[in-house]
Amino acid sequence: MINPYSQAGHRVRFDWGPSGADVVGAGASVVAVVDVLSFTTALAVAADQGIEVFPYRWRDASAQEYARRHDAVLAVGRSQVDAEHPVSLSPVTIRAASGVSRLVLPSPNGSTIAQRLAEAGATVIGVSLRNAAAAAAWTASRLSGEPDTVVAVVAAGERWRADESLRPAVEDFWGAGAFVDALDAHGFGALSPEAEAAAAAYQRVAGRLPAALHDCASGRELIGNGYPQDVAIAAEVGASRSVPVLSGASFRVQLSG
Repeated sequence: MINPYSQAGHRVRFDWGPSGADVVGAGASVVAVVDVLSFTTALAVAADQGIEVFPYRWRDASAQEYARRHDAVLAVGRSQVDAEHPVSLSPVTIRAASGVSRLVLPSPNGSTIAQRLAEAGATVIGVSLRNAAAAAAWTASRLSGEPDTVVAVVAAGERWRADESLRPAVEDFWGAGAFVDALDAHGFGALSPEAEAAAAAYQRVAGRLPAALHDCASGRELIGNGYPQDVAIAAEVGASRSVPVLSGASFRVQLSG
């Protein structure tokens, strides 16, 4: 029996988190991982600056050793930024980074999902609101003439601190929807009902996305913690032509158009 959750029969599929990624990502030619606040936004900003990014699952003692092995700078937690450790998951610090060519970017959500899918053999790309249109154009061009190929779109979501269960984060739904909507504009279908729902959610707020991003729960959290510019950078819809593609252990930039 075909797994009903795999959305078989649809060329563009959508689901949430690591478990959803395992199901819709199985057999997909390209998997777009979306973690708008902030992993994939940070990834797009790094790609714009030509920085090679090594995703890592944990921000612990092993991350420092991993960065040393790859001759890379380790991104620390936002609150740990200082003169000695100037780069964090915050896109603001990445944009301001000087002399950084290789970066280890720990993230329990987007980074973990990306590594998990790559290990399963998928081509993984990082998608945010900044580069959703470019990523869709790159994907459509790469898979043109291959009508049987599948694209899976995975919204990372967040984790509730109380029990670590998945919190579907609306900004990731919008980012996924922006990518799906752009793919559909390239004639790349058919969309699963789940993918159609993501596109519809994006279309609903597309004309006022910066305001919506600032007002959603994750945006309010970052602003309340003193990082309003991270939300502002995430809201730069369509500002980037960079498509971060996971190749081996790291994301390297491809340019669309």
